[in-house]
Amino acid sequence: MISGGLPATMTLPATTGELIDWGTRRLDSAGLAFGHGTDNARDEAAALVLFVLQPGSYPEVHEPGQAVPVELARRAIELIEERIRTRKPAAYLTREAWFAGLPFYVDERVLVPRSPLAELVENRFLPWVYPDRVSRILDLCSGSGCIACACAEAFPQAYIDAADVSADALAVAGMNIRRHGLGQRVTPVASDLFSGLAGRRYDIIVSNPPYVPRSELAGLPDEYRHEPALGLAAGDDGLDAALGILRNARPHLTGGGILVVEVGYSQPALEAVLPDIPFTWLEFEYGGEGVFLLERAQLDHCQSSIDRVMENRVPA
Repeated sequence: MISGGLPATMTLPATTGELIDWGTRRLDSAGLAFGHGTDNARDEAAALVLFVLQPGSYPEVHEPGQAVPVELARRAIELIEERIRTRKPAAYLTREAWFAGLPFYVDERVLVPRSPLAELVENRFLPWVYPDRVSRILDLCSGSGCIACACAEAFPQAYIDAADVSADALAVAGMNIRRHGLGQRVTPVASDLFSGLAGRRYDIIVSNPPYVPRSELAGLPDEYRHEPALGLAAGDDGLDAALGILRNARPHLTGGGILVVEVGYSQPALEAVLPDIPFTWLEFEYGGEGVFLLERAQLDHCQSSIDRVMENRVPA
């Protein structure tokens, strides 16, 4: 048997389409969890196969009938088998993830980029801002820096801070900032939420913070356990980071600024804790939920409600 589970006497898949079909069947039968850029076995197989066949290219367009050299077929099979054996997200094996149409280096120091915020960034946060008037953006809990870099591409006149509490994450973000030649406009900042951002104000604050309840971490599929817990866990109810952002964002927003935060499946818990806050829950053409938007003026009106909740909140 060669790596990949194929008998040594069996002919290797000869075309791109055959190789993806083989990978789909193999991944589908292995009981994997998908959710780090793909949500099904076929898309995952295609991503792994095309990473080998078309390195550096966006893994979407391919010719199914294109012949595959034997050595590349074997390499793709080995990568698929490694995905099954290790239960690592595919991006940690390839050291590459795509976000908002851009490639990013990723490893186990950061979460794998997969946020629906990519769609919002590509649409330049319309209709919530006038894009040409945006001069400063904060990517809070930046991780790999993918949101910060994508914002820099979408707003070529803007300066972006990529803030994170993790020195490891900031190191990866720095790699991606340099990779995309954005060092003049995107700055990594060491900051526990807003603690390192005194006096800075932004037209857009966007964040994909941790939002998994601590009790749920142990029950996550193996793929998620390869990710840094610091980027996932957010207290007993998953709201520690989101509430910290809500309480402290207002002084860091310009008069017409907006706050955009992803809380994923913690949306009902957040609404229950803050029932009087007029969250706008955004909808996405390509899927995703649990992203709210608030304008600076709305935060002005509901700051006292947020403060009240935080004062009565039992410390973790």
